[in-house]
Amino acid sequence: MNPIKIIESRFLIAATHLAQCPPECVPEVAFVGRSNVGKSTLINRILQCQIAKSSATPGKTTSANFFSTTWRVAPQETLRFYCIDLPGFGYAKVSKQRKKEWESFLSALLTQRASIKLILHLIDSRHVGLELDQQVHAFLQSVLHPDQSLERVFTKFDKLPKNAQHALYQSHNGPLISAQGPLNPKFGTLLKLQRAILKSLFAKNTDV
Repeated sequence: MNPIKIIESRFLIAATHLAQCPPECVPEVAFVGRSNVGKSTLINRILQCQIAKSSATPGKTTSANFFSTTWRVAPQETLRFYCIDLPGFGYAKVSKQRKKEWESFLSALLTQRASIKLILHLIDSRHVGLELDQQVHAFLQSVLHPDQSLERVFTKFDKLPKNAQHALYQSHNGPLISAQGPLNPKFGTLLKLQRAILKSLFAKNTDV
């Protein structure tokens, strides 16, 4: 089983319009979710460094933040891709005009940027089944291209009681899990998340 070594991760740009986005030169994974769901925390965990900053005020961030990362997956093989941290949705402290502009940018980014190969929809494990999350998931499925993948990631899983952890894991057939604290490895590990990303971006199985 080959380990994954992260060689480099760096911030590229904060874009508010398609024209500001970096060139589409590598595969990309987009992180989508409600405000305060843990997007920045998940990115930092996956990249194993404190690179994504979370705002103290939910909904304050209105740009798509691009990060470049390079991983070594075998002694002589490295893979490079971008992570896109998208603004949280469902916030209240923002004008209707600003919300409309962001929704338009998000829609254009997800439908027109062909380099996005994986969309991770983050859902708070403590609030599964919210109507807003269902609406967003339906939208993401409607714009998904044949060469793109859409996966749910249940965040803050460690904040659930143990019986609730088992119930959620079984009801969703072993979903991708993210936790800020200790977690039973049988529910999912950091390596499982990393491998799922590589498989979707590069059609590459790194289990062996």
